[in-house]
Amino acid sequence: MLHTIESINNVVNNFIWGVPAMICIIGVGLYLSIRTNFLQIRKFPYAIKTTLGRVFRKTEASEGSMTPFQAVCTALAATVGTGNISGVAGAIAIGGPGTIFWMWISALLGMCTKFAEVTLAVHFRETNDHGEFVGGPMYYIKNGLSKNWHFLAYLFSAFGVLTVFGTGNATQVNTITTAIDSALLNFHIIPDSSVSTVNLVLGIIIAIVVGLVLLGGIKRIGKVTEKLVPFMALFYIALALGVVILNMQHIPDVFYSIFYGAFHPRAVTGGIVGSFFLSMKKGVSRGIFSNEAGLGTGSIAHACADTKKPVKQGMFGIFEVFADTIIICTLTALVILCSGIPIHYGNPAGAELTILGLTSTYGNWISIFTAVAMCCFAFSTIIGWGLYGARCIEFLFSSKVTKPFLIAYSLVAILGATVDLGLLWSIAETFNGLMAIPNLIAVFLLSGTVIKLVKEYFSNEQSH
Repeated sequence: MLHTIESINNVVNNFIWGVPAMICIIGVGLYLSIRTNFLQIRKFPYAIKTTLGRVFRKTEASEGSMTPFQAVCTALAATVGTGNISGVAGAIAIGGPGTIFWMWISALLGMCTKFAEVTLAVHFRETNDHGEFVGGPMYYIKNGLSKNWHFLAYLFSAFGVLTVFGTGNATQVNTITTAIDSALLNFHIIPDSSVSTVNLVLGIIIAIVVGLVLLGGIKRIGKVTEKLVPFMALFYIALALGVVILNMQHIPDVFYSIFYGAFHPRAVTGGIVGSFFLSMKKGVSRGIFSNEAGLGTGSIAHACADTKKPVKQGMFGIFEVFADTIIICTLTALVILCSGIPIHYGNPAGAELTILGLTSTYGNWISIFTAVAMCCFAFSTIIGWGLYGARCIEFLFSSKVTKPFLIAYSLVAILGATVDLGLLWSIAETFNGLMAIPNLIAVFLLSGTVIKLVKEYFSNEQSH
């Protein structure tokens, strides 16, 4: 029975994260880019000015909402996760250094897709029974498209609820316990026989902390993420930049391997990765999986922002993809490729490759700091996805089921810490990808609304 489920899941998963789905995601990104005259490039300086300007501005959000900066931090909390550390490593190992070039291309187009998703989410959002802003793909489908398309909103929400327990929680908790276990074992603080007990304790602690944050509502989620996300991102960027600076002499060769390897992977990987399409597929799919442009999930957090300007909040979507993929994923790639560690191309790899790049430069003591970074990345993802799951189940049923759902979601942390969930990881990844289909159809159909909102916003800006 399990073998049959695994076989079916593999077929669906290969399709979702394969060539047809990538063509759809890249196609919608390209279509939106052309229709907006490549807004993500034309207005990039404006997007950076708008977003970074909010970082240093102290504002209070109205009841039932977050500040625009808290909203982007919550969205980044879910996207800047372990995928930035382990996902990039896996892509390089399977597809070669050229995957990073294709990751950049997917991010360039993904900036426009994310901009459109966020703009639509704020424009078509509603206020729920608790006076909180609610929005995202299910709401812009419901409020922006005719009744014939409403089934897509329910499909998106159902896939969202099925995804969050695995992708958003259990896998992340597993990453936290693995990181802490390896640090404790490395320094001989605990024996091997105590690992299962330590993991159970960690699972209970994580479940309590996650429950306290999520059950505290929008305000508490916003306050936690606005402090945690900048800290963890800057902390990791500092560690990675140190590796790059100490291995500066390798930089020209690394960039050559990225650009040349994008089209000639065989030449760079010693013939092991021979397929140009494999390199492209791994780079594009990993970029999408990391920044979530096309999945629509990030727009759920942005819809909570205390703003009356959908397009202005959309600029945060551009910044989000840039920060996630162009900065953090690129730095992870440079850590692996600059440090000169052996890469066994063609074999699966994960976070251990990134950690090896850091320890080979700094020494074994850095494993403590990598454990802290991994824990912050994973914990922030749990919080972000908890909000997404709550919004999806609220749309399917009502706000009355949100609290029981969040309690159940928090308790899954104990399972993630103590049980080998195996197949559930890849099933969750499949449902994650399935969320993209209803969302991309909606974004494509509502592209006219995005163009109209952009024109109105910038004509008003110029008149001021």
